[in-house]
Amino acid sequence: MARSLCPRCQRPQTTCLCAAVHTARHQVQVLILMHPLEQHQAKGTARLLHMCLPGSRLVVGETHDCEALARLLAEPWNDADRQAPRRTLLLYPPTTADAPCPAPPPLPPGWLAAPERLRLVVLDGTWRKSRKMLWTNPALQALPRLALEEVGASGYAIRKAHAPHQLSTLEATQQALQQLEPANQSIAALGAAMQAFMAQQRSHWPAARSAMLKPAFHEPKETPCPSATPSPT
Repeated sequence: MARSLCPRCQRPQTTCLCAAVHTARHQVQVLILMHPLEQHQAKGTARLLHMCLPGSRLVVGETHDCEALARLLAEPWNDADRQAPRRTLLLYPPTTADAPCPAPPPLPPGWLAAPERLRLVVLDGTWRKSRKMLWTNPALQALPRLALEEVGASGYAIRKAHAPHQLSTLEATQQALQQLEPANQSIAALGAAMQAFMAQQRSHWPAARSAMLKPAFHEPKETPCPSATPSPT
């Protein structure tokens, strides 16, 4: 018999995300590009992130049609966007010298002064998956990038990380939004959502039960999002 799914979060009722949702007010739009293998990943945080951010969209795919992706990156989401088009940037570390793609254009300094004009693209997947998403989509390579500053240790202990500073998609996006909107205290709601999600996982994943007994900031057993790292691993 098929498991009953929550109509809102599309998760089985036993792992429904809705109780963990904490809505954040934000100016920067967030476009989440989810790798197909993450779509039904019970430990993933991207769908929860999408549910917490009213100004976000979530699209599933690995290699996108060039014209379709260009529309996703630039199309207006509301009337205000039609009056003042959004400036799109990618949350991702700097390109290394051995990367099989060109270095991105520099981030224009003036963009950061107007967060209400920004659209942040977030790649949801493991380091390997998200790197392939970047390498196979030229439109993503052409975006200016935002790298996180002063990345702390992750509190996400239920998926494997290569280094303590690699964060979940939700954690990475929270830090990016705090970096882009430093006076916006509402973004802290994402941290509350992450804590609620981890608490929910206690009954499902041994690593999560262990994490709840440790301080909030500790070396994690895992985190998949490379966007959080200041340099690739």
